[in-house]
Amino acid sequence: MTVVATLVEVTLRGLLSRRRTVLLVLLAALPVVLALLARLGGGADAAPVLDALVVRTVLPLTALVLGTAAIGSELEDGTAVYLLVKPIGRLEIVVAKVAVSAVLTSALAGASALLTGLVLGGGARDLDATLAITPAVIVGGVVYSAAFVTVSVFTTRALVVGLVYTIIWEGILAGILAGTKVFSIREAVLGIAGGLAPGAIDGGLEPVQAVALSAIVIVGGTLLAARRLAVQEVRGGD
Repeated sequence: MTVVATLVEVTLRGLLSRRRTVLLVLLAALPVVLALLARLGGGADAAPVLDALVVRTVLPLTALVLGTAAIGSELEDGTAVYLLVKPIGRLEIVVAKVAVSAVLTSALAGASALLTGLVLGGGARDLDATLAITPAVIVGGVVYSAAFVTVSVFTTRALVVGLVYTIIWEGILAGILAGTKVFSIREAVLGIAGGLAPGAIDGGLEPVQAVALSAIVIVGGTLLAARRLAVQEVRGGD
């Protein structure tokens, strides 16, 4: 078994605790339940519902919980020292942590988006919105995971920082200050969805901007986190 595969297995065991798994599954199921109630009450347009319930809520919260716990909890309780003293590349560590968080986040949020959209039903426009937002949410799971894993390497208050970013920056500022949208992962997710289904999705960055921001966060965040871990190792040995 390769080093990365071992790290992935260890990270999976650490993240998939019974309580955390149940809470995240319930969070992912909530939009589906609300969509069913909306369907019984006469229906609703898929795009705004998916934006409000999945893109704004399920996706960032799931990524925040998993991304900050992937390595942040080990750094906080001191157990990461057993990992850092081993001859393992810091980039390999970060890639494994981001990958596990991303897969779990994308699976939960992507399934939530798809099922919510299908339950809502509607016409061709609603189906187009669902089939566009679902893969965009999957990509967003990777982007958010890379961002929150990186934040957790730099501060023990990663949950607070993540909440401020999602609630204040993305929830408020990106809605009233157009210039802040280029730094919003949520707007990137909507931009990717808009590129897949032009006319079915409102808002978001231009598709090219959305892809560029996603790539910068994933690659830049991963490299930055790996560099930070290397510096922490050096300081630990001083």
